[in-house]
Amino acid sequence: MGRDRAARPEAKPLRLFAAVDLPERMREMIEREIEPWRDRLPRGRWVRPENWHVTVKFMGRTYPRLAERVHDACREAAAAIRPFRVGVEGMGVFPGPGRARVLWVGLDDRDGGLPALARALDDRLADEFPTEKRGFTPHLTVARFNPPVAVREHADELAGTRFEVSPFRVGELVLYRSHLSPKGARYEPLERFPLRG
Repeated sequence: MGRDRAARPEAKPLRLFAAVDLPERMREMIEREIEPWRDRLPRGRWVRPENWHVTVKFMGRTYPRLAERVHDACREAAAAIRPFRVGVEGMGVFPGPGRARVLWVGLDDRDGGLPALARALDDRLADEFPTEKRGFTPHLTVARFNPPVAVREHADELAGTRFEVSPFRVGELVLYRSHLSPKGARYEPLERFPLRG
């Protein structure tokens, strides 16, 4: 949670994250490609395609009085990065095939735009939010497993998955609010920030 000692206890925090959206054609293609894995990994809790996004900074529980600072940081970070292109390649799991908790689709970010956005946000929000200690791995979460599952026998096939689609252009950063409920998460876009034109 963002650090804010002055916030009143009754102020209800917002759950925020910054992300990059995928074009509809990309969602449709990925959905077709991963469909066979639903039967092969039946214990997965599959993320709905409309909720697919590439998270570049997870702020989590954020006091409302910090929201303006978050908006400003997103605007500044986006303005510092030129538009770039991202492709899709392979699949894998976190943390590893012996105890998979997350099934992901890999992203080919040769320009390094996604980690650059993540660093720009980390730098601008370091006073309010912990910086990310792990290296940034561009990916799209498509399923979660709780409890974790072993997928060793599928690891090579997952990594070798090919997606026949052209790279997409990333031209904006989106600040989302996450609403959690027993039916699953709903993501509300709060503001869109164009990258440096």
